[in-house]
Amino acid sequence: MLKHYNIKATGKVQGVWYRQSTLQKATELNLKGFVKNVPDGSVYIEAEGTEDQLQNLLDWCKEGPQFAMVQDVSFKEDKIKSFTDFEILY
Repeated sequence: MLKHYNIKATGKVQGVWYRQSTLQKATELNLKGFVKNVPDGSVYIEAEGTEDQLQNLLDWCKEGPQFAMVQDVSFKEDKIKSFTDFEILY
């Protein structure tokens, strides 16, 4: 069963390849949705997939890429939006 998560990662998550690495991880997990930087310095992700796929993404988000310093990752479940791919929004 597909689920939709709205995810927010805070800390040193901009300027450290977090969005590109999220795209790579989401593609590897076959998730659909997007990732984008937010003006407050956080990264916002909307992702759709199975609960296991989404949990794997959440676990990855807590670490992030090599130079990230993630302070917190929060998420909430939302309605399915039927994304067709995963992309970086600018």
